[in-house]
Amino acid sequence: MRRLCPNIDREDGLETVLEVPIPEEMFASMGSNVGLRMQNMLTWMKAQTSDKWSSPIIAARFNELRFLLYLVGSPLIPLQVQVVNPIQRPIRDCSIEASTAKYIVQQYTAAIGGQQAMNSVNSMCVTGQVKINASDFHQGEESIDGKSTQEVGGFLLLQKNPDLWSLEIVVSGCKVICGSNGKLSWRHSSNQQTPISTGPPRPLRRFLQGLDPRSTANLFLDAMCIGEKIINDEDCFILKLETGPAAREAQSGPNYEIIHHTIWGYFSQRSGLLIQFEDSRLLRMKTKGDEDVFWETSTESVMDEYKTTVTVFRYGEQSANHKREIQELWKLEDVDFNDFLPPKELRKGQQFC
Repeated sequence: MRRLCPNIDREDGLETVLEVPIPEEMFASMGSNVGLRMQNMLTWMKAQTSDKWSSPIIAARFNELRFLLYLVGSPLIPLQVQVVNPIQRPIRDCSIEASTAKYIVQQYTAAIGGQQAMNSVNSMCVTGQVKINASDFHQGEESIDGKSTQEVGGFLLLQKNPDLWSLEIVVSGCKVICGSNGKLSWRHSSNQQTPISTGPPRPLRRFLQGLDPRSTANLFLDAMCIGEKIINDEDCFILKLETGPAAREAQSGPNYEIIHHTIWGYFSQRSGLLIQFEDSRLLRMKTKGDEDVFWETSTESVMDEYKTTVTVFRYGEQSANHKREIQELWKLEDVDFNDFLPPKELRKGQQFC
């Protein structure tokens, strides 16, 4: 990962530290030698100023990148995760499906090292890189194996607990900043001219992709075990969570409504570990016309492949059903535990973007 960049204010000045490291692959594609790459990188950084966004071509490009980063790079989980001890939650006085799910969570907790190991982690700092491939929209019945584009970038993630975190992700020049301070969550992109999007505090979906076992265990404490399924030749239990009406209403806005959001976790019967994580959401966008537009997204993350696949359906507004597929491959470069000082805005419970 490249952590230094040219000095924007003085071309003959010392290199400065990048806020978010970028993959060497991204830097190598900027020219045939180091000098040309540094010059192109400086030109690229200067081009991210707001006066460039008025160009229709650049604006369309950034809107596409923002769509990808919001959908697969920085999605949130619809449910708050409580910091509790899953071992101490009773499994009696509940349905067989609920008690089975709690027992599976206990086995998962033991498989990742036990409650003592989970409680020993108070904070986390992660840097990594992502590769995002996206197809164009096609008719729903058509194949989506056609032309796709690949975007490359990096991210920096800080976490204190499920409701206290910060993520900065840069992909092909577009930067998205999102976070939660325990009172509200927010998200903003480098080319976003509208006010910052805010909502109730929620955990980042990326935590559930193997980074935070404690959040994973606590999220599925209230799940139901609905059956079994074979995932990559592994017999798994299926745990399911439904988002309630109050949570959906809190996350809806004046121009859109979340109709449903469902979460599934597939836990190995052999090892007890989480093998695959899925969620599905249906959102209705209100339009000026008589017919609304519906967006349905299905997201699947496979832990041992470090891969997330998102399938997007768009229908309504007198248009046929359209389908698009987005895939993210992620790689962790550095993971540090209990070894960083959170931003002062996080410690004070204030917004910091």
